[in-house]
Amino acid sequence: MMEWTDRHFRYLARQLSRHTLLYTEMVTTGALLHGDAARFLRYDQSEHPLALQLGGSAPAELAACARLAEQAGYDEVNLNVGCPSDRVQNNMIGACLMGHPALVADCVKAMRDAVSIDVTVKHRIGINGRDSYAELCDFVGQVAEAGCRSFTVHARIAILEGLSPKQNREVPPLRYEVAAQLKRDFPALEIILNGGIKTLEECAAHLATFDGVMVGREAYQNTYLLAEVDQRLFGSAAPVRTRSQALQAMRPYVEAHLAEGGSLHHITRHVLGLAQGFPGARRFRQLLSVDVHRTDQPLALFDQAIELLDGR
Repeated sequence: MMEWTDRHFRYLARQLSRHTLLYTEMVTTGALLHGDAARFLRYDQSEHPLALQLGGSAPAELAACARLAEQAGYDEVNLNVGCPSDRVQNNMIGACLMGHPALVADCVKAMRDAVSIDVTVKHRIGINGRDSYAELCDFVGQVAEAGCRSFTVHARIAILEGLSPKQNREVPPLRYEVAAQLKRDFPALEIILNGGIKTLEECAAHLATFDGVMVGREAYQNTYLLAEVDQRLFGSAAPVRTRSQALQAMRPYVEAHLAEGGSLHHITRHVLGLAQGFPGARRFRQLLSVDVHRTDQPLALFDQAIELLDGR
């Protein structure tokens, strides 16, 4: 979800769901410690509850970044042990760490020793060459002994050679039964299911087995999916917001971003996921993806997009 779940998308998501835990895009330890940390850590207070997802494998560096996250007010730090990209593998980040459970355990312990907020791990059910259930249990067991109590399980293995990140989300089969067995064998741990979940009906069904569900790309590409999450999964009695209400609520945020010298496109590129299933959706997408680059009145164009929704 790198370059997708930035602060602008998260602000939009929060207009649709008050209770969903939001995650940042993965931020590497190097980016935080040697780059523009303030930019990577920036968020709006309305985004809580909010987790910072880190990529790294050096315990001391991850501990330092966890401290930055806690100081910035994040509710959770999540270590990414699931990304299969060649780029991150070369830096010992992501899914390749599943082959090094003792190192992941050291990383978790270092972070837990450094902060009082939750430290969690997101991982696959295995990697090529280390994909047996016994090896998965060994990984979870070692990391749990280091103090991690919450594991988000992408129910596919990652094939680290020969497949692109996109193919790694599609080619290895989903094996929800493996994640379910993990929950049975580690009942004291929080096990959150990830991978291939596209509807709230599926979410509700999986919650009969798991402690939570994580929805990634579907929530981005079909963002209005989030509109009924609070009512259907959290028992909220609040009315479901329409798309136009969500965008109207974002207007002061957009205005402030423009006043800072920001571009409307920084925000509207994340709004396109709302443009599904209603008359005028194509024009809505064109307005916010094409016309946005031509206008000299960005706020007026944003208002025009709201009007196109016609209360939907």
